Amino acid sequence: MRKLFSAIFMLLVINAFSQIQVSDSTKISVITCSPGKIVYEQFGHSAIRYQDISTGTDLMFNYGVFNFNKPNFLFRFIKGETDYELGVYNSEYFFPEYIKRNSQVTEQELNFTKEEKQQLIDALMLNYQPENREYRYNFIFDNCATRPRIKIEETLGTEKVVYSQEHTQYFTFRHWIGKYVGFYSWTKFGIDLLLGKETDRIASKMETTFLPDILMEEFSEAQIKSPNGAFRPLIKSEKVLVQKNPEPDVIPSFVEKPAFAMLVVLLVGLILTYIEFIKKKNWKIIDSSLLILTGIVGLMVFFMMFFSVHPLVKSNFNILWVNPVNIFVGIILWSKKCNKTAFYFQIANVMLFVGAFVVFLFSIQHINVAAVPFILLLLVRSAFWVFKNREMYLVKK
Repeated sequence: MRKLFSAIFMLLVINAFSQIQVSDSTKISVITCSPGKIVYEQFGHSAIRYQDISTGTDLMFNYGVFNFNKPNFLFRFIKGETDYELGVYNSEYFFPEYIKRNSQVTEQELNFTKEEKQQLIDALMLNYQPENREYRYNFIFDNCATRPRIKIEETLGTEKVVYSQEHTQYFTFRHWIGKYVGFYSWTKFGIDLLLGKETDRIASKMETTFLPDILMEEFSEAQIKSPNGAFRPLIKSEKVLVQKNPEPDVIPSFVEKPAFAMLVVLLVGLILTYIEFIKKKNWKIIDSSLLILTGIVGLMVFFMMFFSVHPLVKSNFNILWVNPVNIFVGIILWSKKCNKTAFYFQIANVMLFVGAFVVFLFSIQHINVAAVPFILLLLVRSAFWVFKNREMYLVKK
């Protein structure tokens, strides 16, 4: 009951005032939560905390609020039209979630003057107005970490945040994503299918701050430069509010990785192909299943490339081997009347699968290494189809 009254009180306070007056006891901090285990937790989280000891006010400004119940949420998420919003609530409701998931929560107090604190809280409260609080979320370029950073930088006006040039690591966006989800995980395999060539661009120093951990590291060494050339640290103090309990590192065995599964599929496929060759059989179910499966995946890749507003999915060479047309080819294989059409489609597929290998070998775009055995099987099956039917459609009698 106490928590309910507290929540109602804080809501009334927030809605009653368009401006919060800071005092000498006001502290504003950046809160960083370490990654969790579930997919949407694996990159961590950032928020801004406002505390005033004299009034007992303790608010969390959280840019990571979204509503699963919004119409067509999943479709809009895939399309890149997910709307997040700035949420403001009592800090006591923020921490339990991260304690439960065993995430470390670190607080970095900003080394701001009273005037700068007021400017920041004014900007946040303006952002919290109903007409301003919603924004078009983007996983890399506009998220819970980039928004606080930009708000903090804008608050300083004529002053400037200068970031350290030491310990700078220059990697691609794809590399940074892999570092958090696991380079050889099924999650990374799926992400690599959907993200295109642009993801292999080197992320700039500031672009890497879409990751809360990296933002925390950059803030810890950043300086505020005044117009007169004077410097002061951006962060006044840093402390851990929630300690992460030690957990054993769970390293998946090779048999749990997608590469193993794909190698097994390749081996089984090659054995069946050899049996077909020896016994002069024609098991259409194998080719049909492979083609329809890749075609279904290709529909999603095609949709992301041409209809999604995500910026890193447009030029995706995975379309060479997960081609939506494969659904059609997988179906017409069963029709004798369409055998000739299927034959020429399979010739085209041979060229496309070879093209996928070229993309992989010359690093034109990163293709997940676990996909390579599957692409090889597709190439073998399509080439075998062409070989079996060559006399009927290519050799003149």
